[in-house]
Amino acid sequence: MVAALVAGASIAFAPMAVAQERTPPERQTLVDLAYAIGESHALRQACQGVGDQYWRERMEQLTQTEAADAAFQSRLTQAFNNGFFARQAQFPSCGPESRKAELAVARKGEGLSRKLAASVREVKRMGPDDPNFKNGDPDSVEENAPER
Repeated sequence: MVAALVAGASIAFAPMAVAQERTPPERQTLVDLAYAIGESHALRQACQGVGDQYWRERMEQLTQTEAADAAFQSRLTQAFNNGFFARQAQFPSCGPESRKAELAVARKGEGLSRKLAASVREVKRMGPDDPNFKNGDPDSVEENAPER
């Protein structure tokens, strides 16, 4: 259940932006999230077996959605692998401590996902009749325009 929560949270922001549009702090948050997904993958495999690919598939979805350039794609992949190998070495088998670690990583991933989701701006209304436009210029939309 915890894994599903983080999986949903980690890709909740996905359709909203691509890596090229992200700020450097948002990109770092994505790298941190990739690390947490790698940790989750190792911890889940410790209990479910090496055939379980749940978190690897989520990571693939994340990288496809972000449409990262080669360099950033490499950073994300390296972060995932580093997280995976760190937790795999720490918890080679399933037990109460690995379950506890899995919960902690899930909470960390959820926090990172929320941080990313909060950074994405969503356009509520846009068009020539939008009262927030000045002289019909879409670049003049006020930042703190009232929502409708």
